[in-house]
Amino acid sequence: MVIAMYDCIIIGGGISGLTASLYLARAGIKTLVLEESVCGGQILNAQNIENYPGVNSINGFELINNLTLQVKSYDCVDLKYEKVISIDNNSVTSSSNVYETKTIIIACGLKKKTLGLEHEEELIGSGISYCASCDGAFFKGRDVAVVGGGNTALDDVLYLSKIVNKVYLIIRREEFRGDKVLVDRINSLDNVEIIKSSKVTSLIGKPLNRIELNNNRLLDVSGLFIAIGSSPNTEFIQGLINLDDEGYIISEDTKTNAPNIFASGDIRTKGLRQLVTAASDGAIAANNVIQYLHN
Repeated sequence: MVIAMYDCIIIGGGISGLTASLYLARAGIKTLVLEESVCGGQILNAQNIENYPGVNSINGFELINNLTLQVKSYDCVDLKYEKVISIDNNSVTSSSNVYETKTIIIACGLKKKTLGLEHEEELIGSGISYCASCDGAFFKGRDVAVVGGGNTALDDVLYLSKIVNKVYLIIRREEFRGDKVLVDRINSLDNVEIIKSSKVTSLIGKPLNRIELNNNRLLDVSGLFIAIGSSPNTEFIQGLINLDDEGYIISEDTKTNAPNIFASGDIRTKGLRQLVTAASDGAIAANNVIQYLHN
């Protein structure tokens, strides 16, 4: 049963979706933001954001909290915590309700990739983690490993190095994909060992107490933090709008092949996925919605 009609429904309460809702609110557009769990998404785990324009340093929670409060100050925006099950051109079905809408902005971001190893899922909470800032304190004074060569993995290492005894950083390549400034900081740390051209092949113990690498090297660790990237949350839109081979929404200037459906943030095809580009997408998507509604 349809319970409400909106001018725009935004799927996802990360920085892109919230920015879009802010711009729509300022235009007086009746908007619903649907977020599955908690606003912010993966950025909530960021301890120190230093590349957002005009902000020297801020943590992810504070940034999202500020933006959420800003959005909630507008009466024309509703924020509900419901999982989206499916959409069509003019309605969104959540785990609780069905909503009609004139336009949709898909901004539900990415989900963490796994290593795909035996016992990986059952060891979550028993040595396996995808969030260093969430679980790092549990490993105080112990040895841990981080897998990944991008900024998320590098940030995890820097955070954990202040808590644990030793951090092994395992990367598949010879070169890092993350920022040089982060790599330089890690290279200056005495309790970090970088292991290049390697990957984890086996998880041993429950709780985890050892991992094996592809060169048969064994590392005695109590925790393994996995930061190898993400994949788009687009399962619920299969067949409705065009996706690329990796599942990202094909879009140009946030526009999709469906004239009233827009894609914003990390979920769409783009060259750079950063907070600043996510916020930019949100503003652009909102402007496209406004133009579509006025036309």
